[in-house]
Amino acid sequence: MSLQENIDKDIKSAMLSKDGARLRGLRAIKAALLVAKSEKGATDVLTEEAEVKVLQKLVKQRKESAEIYQEQKRDDLYQIEFEEMQVIEAYLPKQMARDEVAAYVKDAIQRSGAESMKDMGKVMGLVNKELTGKADGKTISELVKELLA
Repeated sequence: MSLQENIDKDIKSAMLSKDGARLRGLRAIKAALLVAKSEKGATDVLTEEAEVKVLQKLVKQRKESAEIYQEQKRDDLYQIEFEEMQVIEAYLPKQMARDEVAAYVKDAIQRSGAESMKDMGKVMGLVNKELTGKADGKTISELVKELLA
């Protein structure tokens, strides 16, 4: 079953159970997927990788908004963003732990022959390609900088 079909089915169940937070998150996913399908150059069917990128973007947006609301002491708005973020994250692949990513980055550095920060782009490209959806880009970047420094 595709992600779109799963979302549609889950929207129906969230409506029946009157789960407002879950419904908001699911509708956000559905809207983002529809926008991604209608973008210039896009096909009718999104690849799994493209779907993961859309979901990651949504989580990142919610996380940034939640941080801003928390700084401004707007707990009501923070709660909304946090709930939606949790719903969206449930559809993402399981994220790797920081130490697992570090081990992977070390391996990628050895395979690519990187020796200094000048080779960061080479390592980042390799790791990002292989860990798409499994690790946060920010975490990968931090680890590559640490290990190449």
